[in-house]
Amino acid sequence: MYPPWRGVFYPKGLPHRRELEYISRRVNSVEINGSFYSLQRPESYQRWHDMVPDDFVFSVKGGRFITHMKRLRDADTVLANFFASGLLALGPKLGPILWQTPANLPFDPEVLDQFLAALPRTTKQAAALAAKHDERLEGRALTETDADRPLRHALEVRHPGFANPAFTRLLSDHGVACVIADTAGTWPVFDQVTADFVYVRLHGDEELYASGYTDEALHRWADRIRGWSDDGQDVFVYFDNDMKVKAPGDAMKLLDLLDLSQEP
Repeated sequence: MYPPWRGVFYPKGLPHRRELEYISRRVNSVEINGSFYSLQRPESYQRWHDMVPDDFVFSVKGGRFITHMKRLRDADTVLANFFASGLLALGPKLGPILWQTPANLPFDPEVLDQFLAALPRTTKQAAALAAKHDERLEGRALTETDADRPLRHALEVRHPGFANPAFTRLLSDHGVACVIADTAGTWPVFDQVTADFVYVRLHGDEELYASGYTDEALHRWADRIRGWSDDGQDVFVYFDNDMKVKAPGDAMKLLDLLDLSQEP
């Protein structure tokens, strides 16, 4: 969780260990962002699972070593390590896996096709892949799942070269969602529905990572969400405008507009 939120969104004096518990009673899903920066541990995922309500969902951000350093190439072992790091401990609370590529990574259809084909589509496949982890995960790997469930993936891209019909076809062929990202004009918007769910990331209405969303903007997003839902898509929306503690308030306002407000 974000330290600037303490005393603003989180009540003063709330222990750090209870912050997830607190926010999980006010929204119905969060993205796990720490997994982008480093491999987490199974006991961490298990603790997060145990702290939230039964109907809560976690999206998990894929590691930057895969997306930014390997740049999606030759990713079999690092994918195995990622899935062995404990995601499966989330059980039925595991939602989509978010993969975000850097703005300087152009569209390469062959590389992307190979990467998407390597992603597990069920938790059983994820467990089998996790079992192929390397020595770095010895003694701290989770390679079992409590049940076989579908596993969803979403891809957020930022290079203008992805404005290519071949990109949309690839995502549709692999059933991977194209992330609809509002970045205050910083990067291109890729606004296509390519899977049986929609994944939206709202990084700031006017200022990247900082500005909040006006009531008018939130009403527009609520209308779009209702439309996707009416078309049969599950919809996941996350606010990333956290620098000035706008994200939690915007998320709760949007839930209220959708008649999905959470009772503390």
